[in-house]
Amino acid sequence: MPKILFKFILCFAGVLLNITFNQICFFTGLPLWLDTVMTITVTLTCGLPFGILCGALTNIISHSVFGHGWEAYLFTLCNITTAVITWFFYRFFKQELEGQDTSQQKSNQLNRIMDRVIILILFSFALCLAMSILGGLIATFILYLNSAYYEIDGVTGVFTATMVGQDVPVFLKEIISRIPVNIVDRLISVFAGFGLAVLLRRRAAGAADTC
Repeated sequence: MPKILFKFILCFAGVLLNITFNQICFFTGLPLWLDTVMTITVTLTCGLPFGILCGALTNIISHSVFGHGWEAYLFTLCNITTAVITWFFYRFFKQELEGQDTSQQKSNQLNRIMDRVIILILFSFALCLAMSILGGLIATFILYLNSAYYEIDGVTGVFTATMVGQDVPVFLKEIISRIPVNIVDRLISVFAGFGLAVLLRRRAAGAADTC
């Protein structure tokens, strides 16, 4: 299969899986999004352009099908930004994340695993901070245009409600309320997304060896 065709297939499969993960959270009442797991996987496997495409289509298709209102389309920026941060983080820590199997590295396998885990945790918290700030600013902008938005913001609404009545600026409420959700959401998304990317790369390398 041509590489470009594989990338397009993986990209669109990633879109469907992102939407599926998100809908599972919605219908089960799990206070997570999990709509960027495959955005991370596609970015690490296929590159930044396909990661951006996967992230953008995830939000556009999901909000078009399930009708969350025009406001929800603005959060497409969060999924796109996830792809961008993933790509730059991977480029910066490429050697540590790829962990090429030389004889010297094999003797320090535990150290390599721990280094990779630490990097992925740092990556998770970087995404948590970025998504909390960006999502909070987008929500603040939406609230400026539509003050009834609190009624439809189910994932972070509980955390935001605990700060209602306190002397806290709206944009800080929106940012802070997202941090508890994003801590868990990004940890799961980063480790799952990276794990899937590793499996796909190994599968592709194995297929290439047999050709």
